[in-house]
Amino acid sequence: MTTPFSSHYLHCAGREIHYTEWGAEHARTVVAWHGLARTGRDMDELAEHLSAQGYRVICPDTIGRGLSQWSPLPDQEYCLAFYARIAAELFDQLGIEKAHWVGTSMGGAIGTVCAAGLLQPRMQARIQSLTLNDNAPQLAAAAIERIRAYAGSPPAFDTVLELEAFFRQVYKPYGWLSDAQWRRLTETSTRRLPDGRVTPHYDPAMVQQFVSHPDDYLIWAHYDAITVPVLCLRGAESDLVLPETIQAMAHRGPGAAGVLEVLEIAGCGHAPALNVPTQLEPISAFIAANA
Repeated sequence: MTTPFSSHYLHCAGREIHYTEWGAEHARTVVAWHGLARTGRDMDELAEHLSAQGYRVICPDTIGRGLSQWSPLPDQEYCLAFYARIAAELFDQLGIEKAHWVGTSMGGAIGTVCAAGLLQPRMQARIQSLTLNDNAPQLAAAAIERIRAYAGSPPAFDTVLELEAFFRQVYKPYGWLSDAQWRRLTETSTRRLPDGRVTPHYDPAMVQQFVSHPDDYLIWAHYDAITVPVLCLRGAESDLVLPETIQAMAHRGPGAAGVLEVLEIAGCGHAPALNVPTQLEPISAFIAANA
């Protein structure tokens, strides 16, 4: 059986970055970037869906997550500015001149600063459209504290099944996942500790972003600078992206320019898993409309 994707490594900004590639034979490109404590494998369903429609899909692991290198300088490198630099070098090395960007949570924020071009000017013309999966230029402080609390002190378990039970609890806001999808989520984001226990596959120091860069996710200036079409998927029960923030987005930047679409996803909080047709089809339709 042929694997639907291939696994690769590049050095970007001096760090080894892992990514998967789907539909390598296609010219049109989508970059799908995961959330804070997750990995690029969260994008498998989206990548499979889009590659079947003729897109090459690149799904990176952010530095400090999944199979990408952990930063030796966490205070300096776990921040949106460094993530955007990695993204720019990833585009350079993969020869990506234009791409649609789909980002969940943190991945959406990275896409926002890239599309704005304030940190990496050469990225502005490269982003054709931006899909924000439960992300906005301002996030609810209480939700950030909740995420920081569980992400900064990841638990360890004796067995993988115990870790899966933990993931099913903490990621319940993702909405419906099949048993097979929960199992894949677990197995693609598990690492074993020296004592033999298992824990989520990321560097706990990545939450230093909230200490060293406390306003890193307050990015209205970047949002206001975006000129490309934006699709914002909001989990109907999200505690991170508040309705009043969506209302503010409608009157600024892409919203004021009439190129913002908002879709509320029922049965999800933060963040929709992008694994069912009701979530995948609006994204592919939005990308196709802005190709």
